[in-house]
Amino acid sequence: MRTMIVGGGIGGLSTALSLHAAGLDCVVIEAARTLRPLGVGINVQPHAVRELTELGLGPALAELGVETTFMSVADRHGNIIMALPRGRSAGYRWPQYSVHRGELQMLLLAAVEQRVGPVRTGVRFEGFEQDGDGVLVTLRQSGLVSRERVDVLVGADGVQSSVRARLHDPAGDPLRWGGIRMWRGVGESDQVLDGATVLAGGSNSAAKFVTYHISARNPRLLNWVAEVKVAEPGIVAGADWSRTGSHADVARHFASWKYPLVDIPALLAATKRILEYPMVDRDPLPRWGEGRVTLLGDAAHPMYPIGSNGGSQAVLDARFLARCLATHDDPAAALAAYEAERRPPTSALVLAHRSLPIEKTISLVAERAPDGFRHVGDVLTAEELAAMEAAQRGISDADVRALNERESWSV
Repeated sequence: MRTMIVGGGIGGLSTALSLHAAGLDCVVIEAARTLRPLGVGINVQPHAVRELTELGLGPALAELGVETTFMSVADRHGNIIMALPRGRSAGYRWPQYSVHRGELQMLLLAAVEQRVGPVRTGVRFEGFEQDGDGVLVTLRQSGLVSRERVDVLVGADGVQSSVRARLHDPAGDPLRWGGIRMWRGVGESDQVLDGATVLAGGSNSAAKFVTYHISARNPRLLNWVAEVKVAEPGIVAGADWSRTGSHADVARHFASWKYPLVDIPALLAATKRILEYPMVDRDPLPRWGEGRVTLLGDAAHPMYPIGSNGGSQAVLDARFLARCLATHDDPAAALAAYEAERRPPTSALVLAHRSLPIEKTISLVAERAPDGFRHVGDVLTAEELAAMEAAQRGISDADVRALNERESWSV
C-alpha cells in the first residue's frame, strides 16, 4: 500500500514517520521549493509527545525544547490569576515542550529523509480522481503536469488546504475570523517567571500578550504572541501567514500596561521580524474525506491557536491514521475508521476554542479589579476559578489517567 501525503508540515511529516513505522510505503509532496525552519513558537502537548517518543524522537525533543511546567494567566498588572500545571507536573508520563515550530519541523524532516526518503519539494497538488483500485493524483512541477497513481491520498496541507477544496465546495466552507488580529515574533529576553511557563497576560477580552521560552540551547529565546480584538467576527477570503507586521502597531495596544512580568517594549525591540495574521478557523465538517482520500491536521480541523493544541492534534491524527491503514485490508474502510475516531473530538475542540476561555477569565477580572488585586480570591470565587481552569484544560489537555494507561498506537 502506497500513500501520498500532500504537505510537508508537522502533520504531513508525522504521518510519513508513522506510516513508515507501521511498515507502509509513502511519499510526501510539498509545494514550497525549500523547507526551511520558519515560523515562531509552538507547544507540543503530552499526548503528542507520547506519539513522537514512540517514533524514537523523545531524546531529540528534549534537547530542542523547553519542558513546560505551568500555563499561567495574569492581568495587565502582572498579578497571577491561575497557574495550571503542565506535562509531567500535571501527572502525565510525558512532558509538554515549548519549541520553535521551524526547528521541530526540521527535526521531523531529518527523520523522514533518513527513514523514508526525500520529500518531493516544488510539487503542487492540483486534483484527483479515484476508483476502486486507487487514486490518480494530478501534480504540477516546474510548469509541467503529471499524474501519479497511489492507494491512498492524505491532505495535510494546512488551513488553506487544496485537497480540502477538492473534497468540499469552498463557497460553503469559508475561513471564519473571530475579529482578533495576531502578531507573533521571537526575541531574546530576561527569564520570564521560572523560564518554563506559558504566560498569558491580558487587560480584557480585547488584548492579550502571551510569552514562553522555546529553546533548551538558548534560555533567553522568548516566543511572544499579541492578540487584539480589532473587528467584529466575519468571513475572510484568505490569510497570509508570512505577512510582516509593524512594531508600532503592536506596541500601541500595550503602551498603557504596567506589566512587571515581561518588558514588552524591550522584547518588541529585540524582535527582528514580526508576523501578522488574523485568528481564523473553519466550521467542523460533516465528513473529512471520501473513499481513499482524507484530511489531516489543520486541513481537517483548523482551530484558533489559543489551546496550544493544533499541532499536537495533527500528530495524533498521523499516528491513528497509520494504525488504521496497517490494521485494515481495505484502504477505504481504514480511512472511515480513522475519521470515526478522530473527527468527533477534533470537531468539539474547534467549537470549544471559539469560547475563548482565557479571554473570558481576563475580562471578568479586569471588570471586577481594573487596578489589579492582591489575592485572586478577592476577585473570583473558588467555584468561578475552578470553572475557568476546567474550561482552559478542556481545549488543551487530555485525560491524564486515560493517556497514561491507553495502549500504544504503534503497530
